[in-house]
Amino acid sequence: MKNNTEQKKLHQQMDYYTKQLRLPACREAYLDYAQEAAKEQLSYEQYLLQLLQLEEDGRTQRRKKQRVRRAGFPAQKTLQDLCLDDLPDAAKQVLPQLQRLDFISKAQNIILAGNSGTGKTHLAIGLGIAACLQDYSVFFTTVPRLITQLLEARSERTLRQIEGRFEKYDLVICDEFGYVSFDKQAAELLFTHLSLRAGRKATIITTNLGFDRWKEIFGDEVLTAAMVDRLTHRAILVNMNGASYRVKESKKLASL
Repeated sequence: MKNNTEQKKLHQQMDYYTKQLRLPACREAYLDYAQEAAKEQLSYEQYLLQLLQLEEDGRTQRRKKQRVRRAGFPAQKTLQDLCLDDLPDAAKQVLPQLQRLDFISKAQNIILAGNSGTGKTHLAIGLGIAACLQDYSVFFTTVPRLITQLLEARSERTLRQIEGRFEKYDLVICDEFGYVSFDKQAAELLFTHLSLRAGRKATIITTNLGFDRWKEIFGDEVLTAAMVDRLTHRAILVNMNGASYRVKESKKLASL
């Protein structure tokens, strides 16, 4: 009876300290691992090491999931969900290279340029989620939303704070580049903001416009040339022109 009481007290203490020290994996598994360690005649050190490894694995997985949540993806679209048959040929060819995520450590940009409905955003999100799962910090935004945030930050004098966070992400994804035009002030803010990462961190740009039409966005030839030069230096350029998968889906539904 005394032995059972002591055992119960011991378990209560283990639960208490693992909660205080924020060791949820240890709290859930210490008893099962102790029984298994006794069967296999493991040393105290081996038993403790197994528990610590379990806790570290759990923390790593939670951290990766948090990175995905904090990135701000509009949808959970993984690379595995991509329909390769619907991707443009250029994207199919370069996909194995992009999946390696070497462009992040090399601080290379990726420009996904082509007409709507060819998988640009899906591919960008898929790469972003893959990066999160490799423990990279990622931030997803649309260019119109980014412009709005920059203009608001400038008026509130908090622009430097946003710039500080923006330049530290391992990967930034700027979606919908060229879908709306903006004035000179917004263009200069965007140029300055993206320039913070040039040659230092990786950025993915999705756009429906060729470089020859970027002047329509910025309205200034000098600024346009400078932006193209900064973004494309050592960048991986992917031609995403092709048949729209959305049109394909519509035709399938119409034929049912």
